[in-house]
Amino acid sequence: MYIDPYYIILVIPALLLGVWAQYRVNSTFQKYSQLSGSRGCTGAMAAEMILRSNGITDVQVEHISGSLTDHYDPSAGVIRLSDAVYGSRSIAAIGVAAHEAGHAVQYSVGYAPIRIRNFFVPVANIGSKVSIPLIFLGLILSFQKLISFGILLFAAVALFQLVTLPVEFNASNRALAVIQEQGLLAEDEVSGARKVLSAAAMTYVAALISTVAQLLRLIGLYGNRGRRDD
Repeated sequence: MYIDPYYIILVIPALLLGVWAQYRVNSTFQKYSQLSGSRGCTGAMAAEMILRSNGITDVQVEHISGSLTDHYDPSAGVIRLSDAVYGSRSIAAIGVAAHEAGHAVQYSVGYAPIRIRNFFVPVANIGSKVSIPLIFLGLILSFQKLISFGILLFAAVALFQLVTLPVEFNASNRALAVIQEQGLLAEDEVSGARKVLSAAAMTYVAALISTVAQLLRLIGLYGNRGRRDD
């Protein structure tokens, strides 16, 4: 029976890291969702205050159903906050809402890394959908160039996730700075918001590590297949 050493050494640890990161973000969010901020500010109020303080008047704050479905949609100019964030006065809600408002500020000031990330979006979307099918098709046809192209597209996904990291970290840093400047949370409550945002950021790190592990596995298995077959 064939045992894939790359999967055992690279992929399984990365997958376990991803499971741990998801558990951490869920448990941390749940913990600080039960603790209300003493200033009485809701997630929606926090996002709106951050927008106004940065002179942003063309972005709306809306409610969206679901859990942890919060996001900023630059094409629509809308910050969408989930059930547990929009009307909640919890420490977690303030942190998440401020983070999404941080993304709106990034677009407003022309933050360079977000422009770079947006440049890679089309290629990353294509790569995530067709890279593996192309590799399998190349294996069936014994066409190494097609395999290599599939691996290259998969690498584009990893590159997109890499350039996403500074965008997410910067949005969180902006959020925490404004939370303190605007007094959206008391001083002893800010650490809770920081923990929520740090846990969320870890999911992006875990996703990158998982993709890089898969990429190294693909390169190890199929990157030089043509030479080995010779």
